[in-house]
Amino acid sequence: MTKRKITLNNGAEMPIIGLGVFQTPPEETSAAVAEALRVGYRHIDTAAGYANEREVGEGIRRSGIPRDDIYVETKVWISDYGYDATLHAFDKSAAKLGVDQIDLLLLHQPLPTRFDLTLDAYRALEKLLEDGKVRAIGVSNFMPEDLDRLLAETSVVPAVNQIELHPYFQQTALQKVNAAHGIVTQAWSPIGGITSYRESEKRSFDDPTLLDIAQEHGKSAAQVMLRWHLQEGRSAIPKSTKPARIAENFDVFDFELTAEQLAAIDALDTGVRGGPEPADITLESWGREIPEA
Repeated sequence: MTKRKITLNNGAEMPIIGLGVFQTPPEETSAAVAEALRVGYRHIDTAAGYANEREVGEGIRRSGIPRDDIYVETKVWISDYGYDATLHAFDKSAAKLGVDQIDLLLLHQPLPTRFDLTLDAYRALEKLLEDGKVRAIGVSNFMPEDLDRLLAETSVVPAVNQIELHPYFQQTALQKVNAAHGIVTQAWSPIGGITSYRESEKRSFDDPTLLDIAQEHGKSAAQVMLRWHLQEGRSAIPKSTKPARIAENFDVFDFELTAEQLAAIDALDTGVRGGPEPADITLESWGREIPEA
């Protein structure tokens, strides 16, 4: 069976599945985090831009599980890019989370229109890593050209690149670039929840191929998709606030997809992105102040 942890390029281990809290209302976040930790998750993924870091910290404390046993991942929003601003962004996130050290800190978007700020922000992450304030650093939504620019100007190869990735949008070329540099590909919307946002789109949860495979294993389509990520060496960040779904999404370590089943899921790729184009995320259109702790 697939290991429950994945080794990053700096030697640190990260639980391969984490609970995501994107768009989880603050008033529901603490309970979702505490429930996830109760059923076995040890990895929580949030972001400054989600406006629920404080509640994530509350859920962690409410769980009663020692801090050292929990992997905390968060992200710096583009409004806080720049060397000094990003150092302060760490202080804000750590204070809201109630932690001294963040396990994985990412830059949330590449911000190609102001990549000078992105580079300064990443250099701040390198400083935080050097000082032991974070255990690993990485990026999110970086395309191959963004990675090329970053790697040419900085010293530490990102440990993780968190990207939209599900059976209908697999970004195989980007996955190969990540792998070539020893960067773990981490999937957001790993079970294709984003395909449910627009009524005109087909939903991954209703896909006949996935449902057939699920029936063969006595599992759900969501569990099959998560198992696909794990067997292909990716980290996955499913999200839910419903206790039954939270538990279901973690119950993926007791079955194995065949090579034929993996290939059938690989063949579902449409190449159609569900989220925004990373290049379209600019300070002018997406900038917003991240409050102090």
